[in-house]
Amino acid sequence: MIDTWNPGAGRYRAIASLSRFLHRLLWKPALLLGVTLLSTSCNKTTGNPAPPKNQSPAALPQQTSTIVVPITVNLADLEAGLNRQTPQILWRIDEFVPQCVPAQRLKVFGKKLKVTPTLHCRIAGQVTRGRISLSGSGKVLKITMPIRAAISAKNVGGIIKQKTATGAAIVRAQAKLSVDRTWSPAAKVQIDYDWTDPPGIDFLGQRIRFTSKADAKLKSVVAKLEQDLPKELAKLRMRDRLQGLWKQGFASILLNRERPPVWMRVTPRELGFDGYRVVGRKLEMTLAAEALTETFVGDRPSPATPTALPPPSPRPGAKGLRFFIPVLADYVQLEPVVERTLGKLAKKGITLTGIGPVDAEFGKVTIYATDGERMAVGIQAKVQQRGGLRAATSGEIWLSATPFNEPNSQRVAVRDLKIAGQTDSRAVNLLFSLFEDPVVLERIRTSLTHDFGGDYEKVLVAARKAIAGHREGDFVFAATVSTVTNGTLKVTGEGLFMPVQAYGQASIRYQPR
Repeated sequence: MIDTWNPGAGRYRAIASLSRFLHRLLWKPALLLGVTLLSTSCNKTTGNPAPPKNQSPAALPQQTSTIVVPITVNLADLEAGLNRQTPQILWRIDEFVPQCVPAQRLKVFGKKLKVTPTLHCRIAGQVTRGRISLSGSGKVLKITMPIRAAISAKNVGGIIKQKTATGAAIVRAQAKLSVDRTWSPAAKVQIDYDWTDPPGIDFLGQRIRFTSKADAKLKSVVAKLEQDLPKELAKLRMRDRLQGLWKQGFASILLNRERPPVWMRVTPRELGFDGYRVVGRKLEMTLAAEALTETFVGDRPSPATPTALPPPSPRPGAKGLRFFIPVLADYVQLEPVVERTLGKLAKKGITLTGIGPVDAEFGKVTIYATDGERMAVGIQAKVQQRGGLRAATSGEIWLSATPFNEPNSQRVAVRDLKIAGQTDSRAVNLLFSLFEDPVVLERIRTSLTHDFGGDYEKVLVAARKAIAGHREGDFVFAATVSTVTNGTLKVTGEGLFMPVQAYGQASIRYQPR
């Protein structure tokens, strides 16, 4: 059979072949695109960008505190030194007195006539002391020293060979102690005494008194006490103790061991002298150290480099110890609370205005600090209109809020809770509608409320215990907290910090092991 050419049939086959080629070329990609679009329309993944993360540490203000620094010595030690330094025989007398007994005159016929001549004599003897004792109260140190005099009048007028008189007195002195610019002790002594038995002899109806001779010698005793008392104080190494105290005052003290670890760094600035005080049987040198008290969270800060002992300054004006104890709420502690609250809300059911009932699933919650003293709250969720044609939407929505508390309140809440930025798909995105719903926002806001009360008490107990007695070498830092106040929250990269300010009294005592 001979096949003849049919122009019409060839044209038809050519068109059919081209159609099949184009179908193969275009149909598969279109099918894939359609499947992709269908899949996307069934389960959209969306969300808004996460806010920037603020990782700044807590910056707590510095405080200037006054720490009382009493250094005590036993009066018994000072007494022993004075008794060693002061000789038993205070002075000796051996001198010729031309007018030992004045001439006696009688009035005869209106005229005074000498009936006995002026008698000379030689006075010899000594004054000895008993044991020196110290006492006092407040800023006055009292010194008591009994003395006994044994004085003889010899060869009185060539008539009496010797006649001896004895006497007794109580010497009392009041000393006001101070220090100079080099912390060396100084004393100003005022003396007073009573002759309980004034020394004297009776001769020819006259009383020969020797108190004037003793009185003159007592001036030298006062001068010696003014010299010896500072010397004895110097032997107690007050300045050396101050040097050690000043150096060891540069310390870091652990206030709270964990959640969070908190340290107080003490840096002495100046040392004011407030005088000596006698308390019972102790002599107390009262100083007031003005110190910088800084609070650190985390690793122990290195103590500041000690400076040289400064000269005494006027007592600093600030009174008492002041420092911060930060109470921390880690953001991780808040995340499960929000997750549980949203899970309960989803089970109860959610109805959105203009949309109707929806099925919602909530996943992981992420919270951290962001800019503007705000918290960022990221919530993974999936939401679908119940019985509707609109596809389910899943993703992560970021909210932000400002945490706050009232002064002296440990209850923390949030305000201005809102979506942290929008996207162009807001009108068709169920997630944004879900997280703009007043009921949902209220539940999230409520779940972010936190009571610091328990953490607050734990930190205070730990801090009080830490500062009750902290030893540095031979010195013990001790403090009591009398008043505690807390300020408003600080949003930091480490967590929510509630600054707690403590006021009290602090002292450093010399207590060698």
